[in-house]
Amino acid sequence: MSYEVADEETEQEKLKEKAEAEHDFSKGSVSHHIMMQAVPLMIAQVLQLLYNVVDRIYIGHLPGANGLALTGIGLVFPIVSLISAFTNLFGMGGAPLCSIRRGEGRTDEAERIMGNSAVLLFGSSFLLMLLCYVLKRPVLYMLGASDATYPYANTYLMIYLLGTVFFMLGNGMNNFITSQGFPRIAMCTTLLGAVINLILDPVLIFGLGMGIEGAAIATVFAQFISAVWVLKFLTGKKAILRLKRKYFSLDWRLVGDITALGMSGFIMQATNCVAQIACNAMLSIYGGDLYIGIMTILNSVREILSMPVQGITSGSQPVLGFNYGAKKYERIRRGIRFMAVVGAAYTVVAWSALMLFPKPFLALFTGNREMIETGIRSLHLYFAGFVFMVFQFAGQSVFVALGKSKRAVFFSLFRKVVIVLPLTLLLPRFMADPVAGIFLAEPISNVIGGLACFGTMYVTVYRKLGSEPDAV
Repeated sequence: MSYEVADEETEQEKLKEKAEAEHDFSKGSVSHHIMMQAVPLMIAQVLQLLYNVVDRIYIGHLPGANGLALTGIGLVFPIVSLISAFTNLFGMGGAPLCSIRRGEGRTDEAERIMGNSAVLLFGSSFLLMLLCYVLKRPVLYMLGASDATYPYANTYLMIYLLGTVFFMLGNGMNNFITSQGFPRIAMCTTLLGAVINLILDPVLIFGLGMGIEGAAIATVFAQFISAVWVLKFLTGKKAILRLKRKYFSLDWRLVGDITALGMSGFIMQATNCVAQIACNAMLSIYGGDLYIGIMTILNSVREILSMPVQGITSGSQPVLGFNYGAKKYERIRRGIRFMAVVGAAYTVVAWSALMLFPKPFLALFTGNREMIETGIRSLHLYFAGFVFMVFQFAGQSVFVALGKSKRAVFFSLFRKVVIVLPLTLLLPRFMADPVAGIFLAEPISNVIGGLACFGTMYVTVYRKLGSEPDAV
């Protein structure tokens, strides 16, 4: 019996060594490694959008709702952003550290980071769910709900919150699958949830006549299946780094490191939440439910079009982080160049299509003629600076991948808090068309924030790689 156990352990070690060799990012073409990571991630991003966007598409076409149901879901966005912020804090904070430690050959430390991240995600999910249940009514009205839209928002949120733990564990820990070099497995996480959501949505919303309740139930069930898939892989034999119970006790030094590096992603989502609150509040004053609905559509379009850029930049992170740990600085420079050029080329093409053919993008989410016709001008304003978005994503991804948490945090705050928030509150007061001022805050922030972030990364990181590694 002991020989059988020994043989099984030897076989597992051989499989692990083979997997590590196949996912050694310090060898071979950097662009190839990035694309091998990025393509499955982009597919996963498309599928992830189906979690959110398919709900909005179906609900936007609910008979008799006249756009109010879609506006109601839009009011829930800031709360979803808050939950995503804490998911990024502990998931995206731990995963790059795992890549760096794996590049350094410190496997035990990498697994301890993963275990601590799982505990942080699990604990914070319950606290967030309880807090949101207690405060949901005043918060929804603060977010711009009216008596007409509150019932829709409340119904969706009551059910959606039940899936908080599944969402946070599934999405947060999926980052650790990607960081180990298994982007296809990570893609399957999203594929499972998206397919389930796609199947259940029309059945529950229209077939069983459950409306907005059906959309929320479908989403929660899909999140549950995704979370089970992620945890099964991370505790199974195929993973290079495994989720082990002995690493569930919190190491406060690691908690600090995880939180510091995840703070960038946290602030990006948290400030999105704050900006959405301000935007909805101002639109409720100057535009009403119609414009809050339009903003819901524009946010959905932005998610769709920014997906490939996020795929490229997210796919580059484990490659850049691994090479940073392995001190392969020229490979990092090549990776940064590739990521920026490909991302910029895509954004120009996507922006051109959107400016020339705005109506199909709007009609995807609503059949309301007034919402479509009014939304065209708003879309042109909101996406005017879209081509500069890639510079924010690229610069931010480099800072996160190399563990430069302070710089990543600063530029997350800079774009949303220093630029978007004040402009959203001030521009409507000084423009003849106040609603136009609200929509212009986003493109202005894309230009200023994107160029500032990428320029700083170029000067403080890119130019110093290889010559002064300690100063990077």
